[in-house]
Amino acid sequence: MPRYCTTVKVTLRKSILDPQGNATQHALASLGFAGIESVRIGKHIELIIEAADAASARTIAESAAAKLLANPVMDDFEVTDVQEVQAVAQT
Repeated sequence: MPRYCTTVKVTLRKSILDPQGNATQHALASLGFAGIESVRIGKHIELIIEAADAASARTIAESAAAKLLANPVMDDFEVTDVQEVQAVAQT
């Protein structure tokens, strides 16, 4: 069965305050990055999934994100990439 590498991007909802993002924004400003107006911190999660096809792998990744990887009260998530993983020849 083919394997797919999927990327899940998890971010706080816009209505949720992001203290880590605010602290990072202030630190960047103190380093001279004055043009940065906003910073939001999130998570980048890669999953390798065995599935019949890319659409099935996306569905599995979305289900995993909805059930475990993202907090449905505070987070939004998006599956941003689904790429077939090529088998590595073993010697």
